[in-house]
Amino acid sequence: MQDLFMAGTDTSAITIEWAFAELINNPHVMKKARQEIDSVTRRNRIIEESDLPNLPYLRAIVKETLRLHPAAPLLGRQSTEISNVCGYEIPSKSLLFINLWSMGRDPKIWENPLEFRPESFIEEGQLDVRGQYFQLMPFGTGRRVCPGASLALQIVPSNLAAMIQCFEWKVDGIVSMEEKPGMTVPRAHPLICVPVPRFSVLPSIHSV
Repeated sequence: MQDLFMAGTDTSAITIEWAFAELINNPHVMKKARQEIDSVTRRNRIIEESDLPNLPYLRAIVKETLRLHPAAPLLGRQSTEISNVCGYEIPSKSLLFINLWSMGRDPKIWENPLEFRPESFIEEGQLDVRGQYFQLMPFGTGRRVCPGASLALQIVPSNLAAMIQCFEWKVDGIVSMEEKPGMTVPRAHPLICVPVPRFSVLPSIHSV
């Protein structure tokens, strides 16, 4: 049950919340994402999962969120044999922790690492987040990669897209980006904002 709720639900909810907080603090990114969604839906229907391949900027927002706010900050593994890494001997059966949070903010890897800029993923191509590139592997890598990666990459952008499309969001001032420690990285303060509908009549769920 813990795996079901923490790995399958809590992490996706945390990622959506961090993504939305970044969008509120970066209204130009929100505006650009909304324009992309409106161009696909033509403002006459609600965004659907089948639209995700046509929303590269939205997918870049999700990747940028996973870079800055990996839901699981530490990746735990056990070495299967003696290894030598950068001059350090790692004994067999050692418990290893990979700091994904730190890697996503490393200035040796990322330019202006603390800036929320989804455009970097457009400029550098469609950098995969499923463990093929060691500088960005929020779901782990190898044979023990997160089995829920495909589900998360459908749930997070589709829910985020619907929230962007259907509402304007009002907040008082700048949203705090303070983190709370834990096995996952939730927000230290709840994200409180007021939704303002963008449509007087809800668009059709299905395409016309």
